[in-house]
Amino acid sequence: MTGATRPARAARPPGRPRSQEADLAILTAALDLLIEQGAAQTSIEQVARRAGVTRATVYRRFADKTALLVRTLEWANHDHDPAFTGWRDLEHMFGDWAAHLAVPRNRRLLRRLYGSVDDYPELMAAYRQVNGGRRAAVVREMLVRTRDLGLLPGDLDVDVVQELLSAAVIGLAALHPDDEDPERVKAHFLAIMKQVGYRP
Repeated sequence: MTGATRPARAARPPGRPRSQEADLAILTAALDLLIEQGAAQTSIEQVARRAGVTRATVYRRFADKTALLVRTLEWANHDHDPAFTGWRDLEHMFGDWAAHLAVPRNRRLLRRLYGSVDDYPELMAAYRQVNGGRRAAVVREMLVRTRDLGLLPGDLDVDVVQELLSAAVIGLAALHPDDEDPERVKAHFLAIMKQVGYRP
């Protein structure tokens, strides 16, 4: 007998590789801490502890806290976002917005971001970049389509209305109660649109 037969390699258990599990744990911990206590009070040490990894593991991936939080926002608003398939009409769009804004955690994240704009401007820049681009283009397209259907005034400046709606989102997060139900949130957006001439 020239040698023992090598045992068959055990099949790798299903799931993500260990490094990706660490990535997910770090990003989840960073997002939770950002929402719970804000950017200024969040530290790499806290993120590592919450994620169950070492500080070195976090620093191997991110140069500093700002880089970590920027990536966290990109992940939370893009990689972690459900696939976007578009809206049927304006009311469908506002219903989708209302479902998102009716979740207190989502409103709190918006407040944390706007509260950090002076000390951590990179966070708001990252949020705007992720939420701009395709999503902003789809909102504009929806407004143009609604205008072309005759449901909005023909001379309506859709860019101004889009800015108005963005400000309305901020106002809802900052000034309305977090337990507001989706129907009331949707009605708020529709009331604004009726003031600019929306006639469904």
